[in-house]
Amino acid sequence: MTASKAGPAGTAGNAGNTRLILLTLAAGQFLMALDSSVMNVSIATVAEDIGTTVSGMQGAITAYTLVMAMLMISGGKVGALIGRKRAFMIGCVIYGVGSFTTAIAPNLPVLLLGWSFLEGVGAALILPAIVALVASNFDKEQRPAAYGLVAAAAAVAIAVGPLIGGAATTFFSWRWVFAGEVVVVLVILLLARRIADAPPDHRPRIDVPGALLSAAGIGLFVFGVLRTSEWGWFRPKPQGPSWFHLSPVVWLVLAGLLLVWLFFRWETRLVARGVEPLVDPELLRNRQLTGGLTMFLFQYLVQMGVFFLVPLYLSVALGLSALHTGALILPLSITLLAAAIGIPKFRPNASPRRVVRFGILAMFAGAVILMAALTPDSGPEVVTVPMLLIGLGIGALASQLGAVTVSAVPDEQTAEVGGIQNTVTNLGASIGTAVAGSIMIAMLTASFLTSIDQNPAIPADVKSQAHTSLAGTAPFLSDAQLTTALEEAGTDPAVAQAALDANEKARIDGLRASLGILALAALVALFFTQRIPAAQPGAARDPAGATS
Repeated sequence: MTASKAGPAGTAGNAGNTRLILLTLAAGQFLMALDSSVMNVSIATVAEDIGTTVSGMQGAITAYTLVMAMLMISGGKVGALIGRKRAFMIGCVIYGVGSFTTAIAPNLPVLLLGWSFLEGVGAALILPAIVALVASNFDKEQRPAAYGLVAAAAAVAIAVGPLIGGAATTFFSWRWVFAGEVVVVLVILLLARRIADAPPDHRPRIDVPGALLSAAGIGLFVFGVLRTSEWGWFRPKPQGPSWFHLSPVVWLVLAGLLLVWLFFRWETRLVARGVEPLVDPELLRNRQLTGGLTMFLFQYLVQMGVFFLVPLYLSVALGLSALHTGALILPLSITLLAAAIGIPKFRPNASPRRVVRFGILAMFAGAVILMAALTPDSGPEVVTVPMLLIGLGIGALASQLGAVTVSAVPDEQTAEVGGIQNTVTNLGASIGTAVAGSIMIAMLTASFLTSIDQNPAIPADVKSQAHTSLAGTAPFLSDAQLTTALEEAGTDPAVAQAALDANEKARIDGLRASLGILALAALVALFFTQRIPAAQPGAARDPAGATS
């Protein structure tokens, strides 16, 4: 099935209808991404409201990511079975029910049902369908701009999420965010009638063993990565679990990788028997597709690492409000949208490979500048230029990668690619957040203990107690939080001031180390850009950018 057969958006030149379809799909993508960031500034308030702890809320966030990662590939296959538009609308209904359940949740179990499970299942149906519906509603020359706007909607949601969450929590209630999502879902369902469907050419077979293997493998891997900050990467952290003298993370990641390997062996066996697989292993031999997926992985790794660190610096280290924090992240949205919209509009024939390299270098420059600018005396203004650069980089990548991955396969495989693509982005987001948090805590702890050891004003018994209680697990505390803790402990004023000074320096050292790792990841990504085609989809390609 080609785009020219799909519907009026791509063929009739109805600009108003095209914009409305794009707005509907972008709104769906915005909604899916909003939950990942809107609650970060409200975790403590929500925990108190539903009678749980911050750890309980972190578990809910982890479960939401896990459900999406585990079901994304299967969600793409469901779209091929029942039709992409129907999968999109059913996903919206499930997501809306989950949002309503979350809005009225009286306790953590109901929140887990609504937010982590129902919204996760809805997202697993919606996200792959969006990728396929863009392909079926827009001609090939229109797709880079369409995919750019849809991807930009997700990144903007992550950027403005803290502002929305902060405003709702401050002036109303966090529950209004989810109630608002229900309204948005109803509007999307109303507008979705205009979307041209991408009906399947045949009724595909659902590979149940493959679905179970992929879900279990990806779930174990993502869960292991997400637990690194509490359990440690290799060595078990104090008071943490230990499996055969190693952190459980090691065994969970290895088990996940083994199951993913078994999944692809099973899929290869199905193909050899002439049976339709859940994912065609031949896709991994597609140079252009794997290049686009690799860039998605690195983009979300760096992007989500930055979105984790910058709000932490602004709200904890500087003590800014949720509203102020969100406002300082907004410059990222400006350049992101400018690049995502402007590049396809003004440079429609630009080389995807060059644009992707430019985007990666912009993200690298933003991370390096922020790393260099952070000092114990720096203020909120230091994030402005880095946010502009990182937003520019994300927007440049968003303008190209969606079209790169989808144009690498026939139209009937777009939903399948959509499932894989969103699985990869969830992996990148999980790894980026986990790595940033783990490195930050490790460096913060080392820096804090070193400063304590070198300060002659601190008694030896206090130093020994600090090493015992903080080994590997020093929290990221604001000055106000640490002052309160020291006062409650009756700490000597001189010792308390030394601890405050050490904490201030350690926070910056931790943030710098994490930003350095993210900058390194961006540089590593440059080595894989050769797989990105040198010409736009439909244009002549050089051998390096061709599909193999």
